[in-house]
Amino acid sequence: MSATDNEAARTEQLFDDANTHAIDPLELFDLWLEKAHASEPGDANAMSVATIDENGLPDCRTILLKGRTGDGFVFYTNFQSPLGVQLLANPRAALCFYWKSLRRQVRVRGPVTVVDSALADAYFQSRPKGSRIGAHASDQSRPLSSRAHLAQKVDRLGKEFGDDSPIPRPEHWSGFCLSPQQIEFWQAGEFRLHDRVRFSTADQGAWRQQRLYP
Repeated sequence: MSATDNEAARTEQLFDDANTHAIDPLELFDLWLEKAHASEPGDANAMSVATIDENGLPDCRTILLKGRTGDGFVFYTNFQSPLGVQLLANPRAALCFYWKSLRRQVRVRGPVTVVDSALADAYFQSRPKGSRIGAHASDQSRPLSSRAHLAQKVDRLGKEFGDDSPIPRPEHWSGFCLSPQQIEFWQAGEFRLHDRVRFSTADQGAWRQQRLYP
């Protein structure tokens, strides 16, 4: 067994109380996500993002995780959408990943910051051309008179940008990075006696690990 396999096997023993080795929850998340990519029929990187609006009412939607850096979890959106507006006004959020094929769930909470412009530019240019045009065409979450109107707008912008012209990132389109303060791993158990382990940030960036009742 290779060193990588040994590390993966050891980390999979998270819910073994005899294992007292300090675990990095971000590394464990990467292992779980990698396994989900191999077993999930859809987007393994799909996650629910919960925010709070100006009236204190919770809001939630499912989007895609687009990066996991040393600082946290990166995702992109239209800053004029409810998600963007809410995070700019109240920069805190909760994420939830659920992988039915593995009967696993990961919950993450923490503050968010806007990503560096260079990172947002690089990701935007990596998207398919149609997606880049769509970012310009869509007044995300605002009323739309008809699907035909959107299609006409996309067609017009496609002609304006042309085949070879660069498509710049819209000023109102960028990304956020959630820096985790809590990460909870949930593994389904028989008779609903699930395994739950929560990691919370402690002093000097260390993680505190706590088992929870199902």
